[in-house]
Amino acid sequence: MIKAKGVDEVTDADFDAEVLGAELPVLVEFTADWCGPCRQLAPVLSAVAEEEAGRLKVVQIDADTNPATVIKYGVLSMPTLMVFRAGEPVKAMVGARPKRRLLEELADV
Repeated sequence: MIKAKGVDEVTDADFDAEVLGAELPVLVEFTADWCGPCRQLAPVLSAVAEEEAGRLKVVQIDADTNPATVIKYGVLSMPTLMVFRAGEPVKAMVGARPKRRLLEELADV
């Protein structure tokens, strides 16, 4: 998995506790080793995690090794970004994007 610095990895096993049970809103990146755009997104996620620390939790989940969560949320392409608040998905975005655009899209979260 392409690891974004400063971003925790979650799995099928701890997704409910780490994401659905989180106090803060959580931005989840569904990613995979074979995904080119995911590589471009890694530094963006790192920057967002750093800038939004305390306001937003940012995590990654490997789609290939965690199929249950991928199926549960109907994720079809990588990277998919989902925002969860109070245990519910409130926003979904597909594809890599520059940091400024991602922050704009997260502003209402």
